[in-house]
This record gives sequence, structure tokens and C-alpha cells, in this order.
Amino acid sequence: MSEKIKLIEKILKTSGADGYEITETKETGWEFYFIRHKLDQNRTKELTEYKVKVFKVIPGENADADTSDMNEKKFLGNAVGNIPPTASEEEIKKMIDDLVYQAGLVKNPYYELNKPDDSGSTDEKPDHAIDVAQISKDFIEAFDAVSETETEDINSYEIFVSKKDRHFVNSNGINLSFSYPDSMLEVVTNARNYPKASAEAAAMNKADAADNDCRDDSDRKCEDEYKEIELYRLYKRGTCDRDALIYDVEELLKMGKDRLIAIDTPAIKTAPLIMSTIDSRSIYYYFLYRVGAANKYMGISSCELGVPIASDIKGDKLTLKVLPELANSSMNFLYDSEGAPIRERYLIKDGIPENFWGSRQFSEYLGLSGSSDVYNFSVSGGTKTAAELRTGPYLEVVEFSGFDCDTTTGDIAGEIRLGYWHDGEKVTPVTGGSVSGNMSDFVKEMYMSVEQRQYNNVLIPAVTRLENASITGIE
Repeated sequence: MSEKIKLIEKILKTSGADGYEITETKETGWEFYFIRHKLDQNRTKELTEYKVKVFKVIPGENADADTSDMNEKKFLGNAVGNIPPTASEEEIKKMIDDLVYQAGLVKNPYYELNKPDDSGSTDEKPDHAIDVAQISKDFIEAFDAVSETETEDINSYEIFVSKKDRHFVNSNGINLSFSYPDSMLEVVTNARNYPKASAEAAAMNKADAADNDCRDDSDRKCEDEYKEIELYRLYKRGTCDRDALIYDVEELLKMGKDRLIAIDTPAIKTAPLIMSTIDSRSIYYYFLYRVGAANKYMGISSCELGVPIASDIKGDKLTLKVLPELANSSMNFLYDSEGAPIRERYLIKDGIPENFWGSRQFSEYLGLSGSSDVYNFSVSGGTKTAAELRTGPYLEVVEFSGFDCDTTTGDIAGEIRLGYWHDGEKVTPVTGGSVSGNMSDFVKEMYMSVEQRQYNNVLIPAVTRLENASITGIE
């Protein structure tokens, strides 16, 4: 245990707080900045953060009444804050006093904090071998292996790789630590309708066009004949999955190429909607939050354990499972943020909820045991291949200007930046317009591919097909 945690804990024990949680996170990382494939600059970083959460028991109106219902006798307030690593003892004491005061203003139904469990969470866990240098090298080599052309290439990319060491203690005696990798990649790609070698000439022509009328001759083109599009992506990872990263970036290059030739989305009105890129995560987060303890307790979710999530399901029945560890994820945590161990378990199996998940507060309100927050999860249940789902007329949208699936209402909506309209005979890249609908309708006939695709901490069907989506084209 670090000296700073010892000091914070010492101050907390005399502060008037009735409970506390302390989380120390130490980050050691490398950063790389590339222009094209040439290293522009790099640097290292070392950061330490301290998060403190204090709890205050507040007597209820019936504190002296003869009742076994603790919610009638007392409440539990809390407040959370960050303490700078350079804070002095006097500064820490003032911050904690402020947090104790704030916690006394909150009246949540009473609940107990996590306690050490039988899995040995009071023991320090051994440090996993996390080689920041090797992970960085793997990412750089993957970017170098991306196939580029004269018209589609990487403009720039940035790599941020960190090893994070987390130490957690609470007032009930939990004392645990673990380490995990956390990486972030930013990439910008360019696609143009002229060869890279003509880029300088194109720039000169654009400058000329500002002062001269365009003329049709062999040595100069009008400004609007030169088209170029720039696309940006942010990828989260733990470690490097070389093949997956190369696929992601090459997919982005193809999107840029097709955006250049996309036409206005026709007035389709309704059609099957296929989603096969990162936006499809939102659909599955909707199901995750349907079995969230907080949503259940507050009446937002009507899910019941053992009762199917929908009746008269014609499509595939979804299975959603919590995973303590997922290869290359940046969220391979042994414990959640409150010290609860993360266990593999089904939340929904074959379309039927089996467990709720959530924080200690709402898990205790629902009487759950062995519950925790969820970081990694997988979704399965598809009965057809991706190729089998891509049949007949359908619209496949691969890029939205913004896609949202409301986890409360189930409403989905997104503006189309790039899609592919399959009319049954030919495929046409399209842009503009929007898609909409509601998951309570889609879930009755939703189809998922047997193939899966990973997006950092989630492993979901590679292709999801929603029947009868509303599609607004460009009139």
C-alpha cells in the first residue's frame, strides 16, 4: 500500500465519515505521433490519480421506531472527489471534510459496502506482464501493414499505450490491486478521385481556379473535378490484435472511396436494415441495460427474470454473457470499481433474462448476490451466416453522422453518411437521409450472424439485421 493511500486512510478514519473507498490508479505510458508513416514525435507519461468516495449514515424519521426495515431507520449519503497526488496533508483534510459535508446532504436508502469475499480479494494480486514497448511496436507494425493505394491512404495516426496499476481499499477491509493495458488509437485517412501523384497539381489548380475561369483543356481540370474526403476514427484497445486493426483501417479506406461516389439515398420508406460496423454496439447495450439493476429498481426496465424479453419472437434469440476477460480488451478488470469480483455469467440466455447486474447499491436493493458492474460482454444466438443475412433488398449502413439507441425507450435513430442500397440486383453506395425505429418492434424479428466481431470490450454478431426499419431518403 502506498504512503499516499495510508495518509488518506488515516485522515478518513478521523473525519467523521462512516465509510470510504479509495482508488489509486498509476499510469505509465508511451505516445507516438505519425504523419503518414513517418514518426513526428513521441513521449512518455507517468500519472497518478486518487479517487475518494466517502459515505455518511443519516438517521431516518423512524430511527427510534421498533422496525426491522433499515430503510426506515437510516439513509446513506455519499460524495466523491479526486485528490491531487501533490496535495499536502492539510489540503487532503480540507477536501475530505468537504466530501463528508456533501455526503450528509444525500439521502439514499441504506445499503452496505462490499466486504472481503471468499475469493481472496484482500490479497494483493500478482502483476501481469504488460510490456508497453512491445504493445506499441505491435500497433506500429500493424499500421505499416495496411494496404494503401494511390487514391486511398493513411494521412496520420497516433498511438497511446499505457499500463495501469489500480489499488483499491475500502472501510470494510477490502485491499486489492491489479494491472491492465489500456490503449487508444487515432487515425485519419484520405480518399481522392485522383492519384496521389497529382495532389500537388490539384492544389495548384484549386488556387488557379480562384482567379481564373475554368477552361476545358488537357493540362488543367476544374476545381470541382478534384474530390477528396477525410475520415477519422478512434479505436480503443488493450493489446494489439494485428489482423483486426488492419481490417478496421482498410475498411475505413474503402468507406472513403465509396463516399466519393455515393448518391442520395432514395425514398425507400421501409426495408431491412443491416448494421455491420461499430454503431451496432448500441443495439446490444440496449439489451444490457434492460437487465441493469439500477434500471430495474427505478422502474425504467420491465424485465423479469425467467420471462422472455419479448413475445412471439420470429427471429434469433439473443444470449448475453458477462466476461471477466476478453482478449485485447482494455477493460480486463479483476474487480469492479467498488471491489466486487467480476464473474462469468449469463445475463440473458436464449432471449430469457437470468441475472441482473449493477453497482453494490442497486444490487443490494434488489437482493442480488454475486453481482458487479459489467465491462466485457459477449452476444451470441445467431442462426445464419453473414452472407445469408445479406439477401434480398436491404439497406446496409456502415457509417452514421451519429447513431443512437435509447437504452430507456428503445428508439433508434441515425443520419446516413454512407450506406449500400441493395435493390435485389445491384448495389449502390448512398448518403443522406436517416433510419429510425424501435427495438421493442425489432426484437421480434432480429437476425444475428453466427460470425462475431470485437469492438474493444464487446464481442457481438458481425452482422445484425433489423426488419422493417423506417428509412427517410433524399426527396
